[in-house]
Amino acid sequence: MKSGQIRMNALEAARLASHKYMSRAVGESNYHLRIVVYPHHILRENKMMAMAGADRLQDGMRLAFGTPIGRAARVRAGQTVIMIRVNKNGIEHAKEALRRAASKLPLPARIVIEEAVRAA
Repeated sequence: MKSGQIRMNALEAARLASHKYMSRAVGESNYHLRIVVYPHHILRENKMMAMAGADRLQDGMRLAFGTPIGRAARVRAGQTVIMIRVNKNGIEHAKEALRRAASKLPLPARIVIEEAVRAA
């Protein structure tokens, strides 16, 4: 994945798509899905009127802090966004769930498979 912002709506859509597939494929209690990033960044918009005579009703860039319109998670290149823990027999299902989730995200993503190390 490259650097950018992922809106809260896209993260929720990715979570729903992957959770729905995994719960159907391997069962509710046979996997652990986690969205690693959190949308802390507040997105703001300085609304402007775009009609005739609007120049008398707005201040342009004076006090242009804007009103909150949403939240986004800022991600860096190579940062983990979604993580699924599953047994070895569910790896193919986890890959498919992550592929479906990646299609909901605005940035290009890649799926990395790692074997968990058990602590003795």
